[in-house]
Amino acid sequence: MTKTIPAIVAAFALVATSTVASAQVVLKASHQFPGGKGDARDEMVQILAREVNAANVGLEIKVFPGASLVKAAEQWRAMQRGQIDISSFPLDYASGSEPQFGATLMPGLVKSHEHALRINKSQFMKDIKDVINKAGVVVLADAWLAGAFGGKDKCILEPDDAKGLKVRSAGATFSEMWAGAGASIVSVPSNEVYNALQTGVANGTDTSTGSFASFRLYEQLKCVTAPGDNALWFMYEPLLMSKASFDKLNDAQKKAVMAAAKKAEDYFAGESKKLDEKMIDAFKKANVQVVTMTAEQADKWRKIAAATSFKTFSDKVPGGKKLIDEALAVK
Repeated sequence: MTKTIPAIVAAFALVATSTVASAQVVLKASHQFPGGKGDARDEMVQILAREVNAANVGLEIKVFPGASLVKAAEQWRAMQRGQIDISSFPLDYASGSEPQFGATLMPGLVKSHEHALRINKSQFMKDIKDVINKAGVVVLADAWLAGAFGGKDKCILEPDDAKGLKVRSAGATFSEMWAGAGASIVSVPSNEVYNALQTGVANGTDTSTGSFASFRLYEQLKCVTAPGDNALWFMYEPLLMSKASFDKLNDAQKKAVMAAAKKAEDYFAGESKKLDEKMIDAFKKANVQVVTMTAEQADKWRKIAAATSFKTFSDKVPGGKKLIDEALAVK
């Protein structure tokens, strides 16, 4: 009997060791975009997951695309509450609770992909990230997307073209500009735009070029106004993580997450401009008219934005004028 006790103890020790060795922290990454269909935002999250899963630090990321786990607009709260850990998230979607985020989808504030990279290093972005951190979320990787205008029955180039339209707008700041041009506003997330256009709830939209393509809006639109040299629409859509989830990781796991996030960020920086080109190609193949604004046309929109979006944001959002001034200072 006594001879078997050491063997039993050793067996229990082996089981315990194996259990510890195989223990995995599993993180849930959620986003609203189509999975496995070439959407660069999904791929950004997939890169994060693949790299972390391969790092062998006892950490696994499972990706839930297509709003399959959490609805599009609810992912910010889900991160704060610990329902999900990571998201590729249009930050302006959370401007209802953090109004400063409206500056990250402000007409004409970011002028090009190159300008967006400079914005990332500015005081403007430092202040935005301070708000993010105080809300219990951290930025893993920066990402900006250009956007476009789409018309179901006609091209939208000048403010006069918006009069009488029912426009799905991505956020409150663009909604104000559209309303200032005479449109009525339809509020749905980007993954519901197709249905809104199909059913006649909307006959115009703005959204990212990536969404124009991945949600197949060329099946519902007659004309799209591509960013071109006079882009009005840029949205900050970073990789975010619950701060509580991040703080629970050990040092090796944190290092693996940040290394993977850097690869994801670098990938997206290289893809962001290609998204515009992919949208144009997809719409042309579908025989949808593709146009771009002249500098004069874009300036007409900026004047309306200054009198509506910029003014309201400066007057009503704490620190709003400071944020706009900081962004405009980035040349």
